[in-house]
Amino acid sequence: MYIDYRLKQPILYSYFRSSCSWRVRIALALKGIEYEYRPVNLIKAGGEQHSENFKNLNPLEKVPALVINGHTLTQSLAIINYLDEEYPQNKLLPVDPLMKAQVNIVANAIACDIQPIQNLVVLQYVGDEKKAEWGKYWITKGFTGLEKLLSTTAGKYCVGDSVTVADLCLVPQVYNANRFKVDMAEFPLISRINQALCQLEAFQISHPDNQPDSPQH
Repeated sequence: MYIDYRLKQPILYSYFRSSCSWRVRIALALKGIEYEYRPVNLIKAGGEQHSENFKNLNPLEKVPALVINGHTLTQSLAIINYLDEEYPQNKLLPVDPLMKAQVNIVANAIACDIQPIQNLVVLQYVGDEKKAEWGKYWITKGFTGLEKLLSTTAGKYCVGDSVTVADLCLVPQVYNANRFKVDMAEFPLISRINQALCQLEAFQISHPDNQPDSPQH
């Protein structure tokens, strides 16, 4: 896998259904950053992320990876933080220290506590017979706490009335919840925020169904 760092347009290595990749796609859309999409199939032939070529790009063998400004960045929240600093339009982290902390609390509750438990490598280990039950249980448990947390921070969106990195984490996680048949009627606040976010163009164009590697595309 050859990487030409002289290219001015960023390159995003992504999988259409990856929650972490989706977060970055939303951020790029909100920032108005055009980029080249290079799909990494996490299922085919045991997973292209495990190939030697991709491991040279990201030794952690995960997507997303973003090649930008002569650098290769991994880990979705780190990438989003970089984009927010380098491209200040449509800020995703508040300046106010308390609000910034609240945003990071919500984002990390999803990205560090809820989503990893039903990540692909975990589900593969759990096995086909148990993965649906496993995913539904852990998302439901995580959303029970998240619903209460959001009741102390939410405005129109997760924290106040502006889109933040917390919202970039929420929408992909609700998508996963629906895949695992979680009863979203139990989580009216999460559902209301998700519905509002899904009306925004950046969230629509970054949706898995609208990616080049989606079977729906």
